Amino acid sequence: MRTSLIFCGCLLAATLVLSGCGGSTPSTVDPDYVGKPEPGGGSIMGDNGVVFGTSKTNQGAGDASGALGVNAYLWRGALDTLSFMPLASADPFGGVIITDWYQPPGSSDERFKATAYILGRQLRSDGIRVTLFRQVLQNGQWVDADVSKVTVGELEGRVLARARELRAQSLAAG
Repeated sequence: MRTSLIFCGCLLAATLVLSGCGGSTPSTVDPDYVGKPEPGGGSIMGDNGVVFGTSKTNQGAGDASGALGVNAYLWRGALDTLSFMPLASADPFGGVIITDWYQPPGSSDERFKATAYILGRQLRSDGIRVTLFRQVLQNGQWVDADVSKVTVGELEGRVLARARELRAQSLAAG
């Protein structure tokens, strides 16, 4: 009998302690708090140069920080450049975009997959790295094939060009 009273008392105390935790809300002043974008912020893909709730005035800075863990221009530039491929995964805080396999129209024996890494918070030419995978169909099986370094370099160049274009648009609008 005494054991069950102690158990009930402990259970009641734990319930009261845990119920007190549910009513608190995180502080938006806390730098580790990641909440919803502020009113007027953009969508996940960005609207008119606004990405993840960052304002155009915030994006005019060299690092284009804000709610993203990486450079917002490179992020959006990579999304725009790779938009012809189906998106498998996108991590804006880690700066990784992974596409699913893409088969070019008219090419039934070849497919591609890309992974883009945004490497920092500044808009720099070494801030983007793209890995491209290629497979060819041989005897009914997809087999890995080589990818030209020139093709990868061109893809990275297009991401950089798009990022610079987005930055110019943002500065012109500001």
